[in-house]
Amino acid sequence: MDKEREYDLILTIVNRGFADMAVDAAREAGAHGGTVFYARGTGIHELEKFFAISIQPEKEVLMNIVRHEETQAIMHAIVEAAGLKTEGKGLAFSLPISDVAGIAHLMRPDDNEKTKD
Repeated sequence: MDKEREYDLILTIVNRGFADMAVDAAREAGAHGGTVFYARGTGIHELEKFFAISIQPEKEVLMNIVRHEETQAIMHAIVEAAGLKTEGKGLAFSLPISDVAGIAHLMRPDDNEKTKD
C-alpha cells in the first residue's frame, strides 16, 4: 500500500542574482532551508531570435524540500517575490518525493521511529 506523500521538492530557476529573493520568500512562507547552485541555460541564441526577448544564460537554482501541505503556499510566495509571472524571469515547479533521509529537523516524531527500523 502506498503511503500518503509527505514531502515535495520545489525547484526554482531564476536569473543569476535573484535567488536571494526566492530564498527569503520561501523561508518567510515556512521553508526550513534550501540549496542554491549555479547553472547555465541552453538554447539561448535560438530563444532570443524566436521569442525576441533577452534571456540571461546564467541561472541560479533553488531546491527546497517541504512538507506537502506547505508546498502551494511556499511556491506562491516564491512566484510573487521573484516576479515569476513576468516573462523571462524564471520558473518554479514541484515534484513529489517518495522517500527522503537527512532532514531530521522536518520529520515528525513518528517519522523518526520509522527510520530506526
